[in-house]
Amino acid sequence: MTSGFLNQNVPRHVAIIMDGNGRWAKQRNLPRIAGHRKGVEVLDTLLPHCVDRGIECLTLFAFSSENWNRPPTEVRLLMELLHSTIDAQMQRMHENNVRLRIVGELASFSDKLQTKIRQAENLTHKNDGLNVTIAMNYGGRWDICQAARRVAIAVQAGELLADEINETVFDTFMTTSGIPEPDLFIRTGGETRISNFLLWQLAYTEMVFTNAYWPDFDETELDKAIQAFVSRQRRFGKTGEQIEASL
Repeated sequence: MTSGFLNQNVPRHVAIIMDGNGRWAKQRNLPRIAGHRKGVEVLDTLLPHCVDRGIECLTLFAFSSENWNRPPTEVRLLMELLHSTIDAQMQRMHENNVRLRIVGELASFSDKLQTKIRQAENLTHKNDGLNVTIAMNYGGRWDICQAARRVAIAVQAGELLADEINETVFDTFMTTSGIPEPDLFIRTGGETRISNFLLWQLAYTEMVFTNAYWPDFDETELDKAIQAFVSRQRRFGKTGEQIEASL
């Protein structure tokens, strides 16, 4: 960790919507898929930088459940890119002690891609370094619905009493169970919405929106977002005076 962040409360968990790939490509008169390919390259510098900064968990929104509505050719190319990215990155992640988890409605993907996902998760599941979660065919509403469905099944089976259901119990049925809620949410590309991403998990997350397109999101941009985070007072419903008195 460099001196600019020493002794500061950096976020444990950062969640990012990687937006702006298509517009980055359009500015350069390139096909949209070129922007997505360039965006993948960002991971080569971003992952080690997260480790340097002391970040424990990184969650990336790679493909939303709404992205199926894009032109069929772009969807097909994105599927091919997802497959090749997992293929290229999983060994590198394993060698760097990264644990990879992929969440979302994965049954909609091809058998080949599902197999590749399982291989990547199995290869890295014992690693105890940076925890990387990639959301693919994911939607926040879907996540809450699937959790509610699993809770109902548990109650119906007699494994859980209705009176035992609270936020802590419900959270164990979410796809992100086992990792802390995001401390910092970043969206690149100049849009200022969360687009159905981690609706349950972002309840008390600090948010940063940047105009930088994802292919241009580098270590400096990440540091700016971290600096914005550490400069804020997180109150969780308390007053500023209460927080200061507890320090």
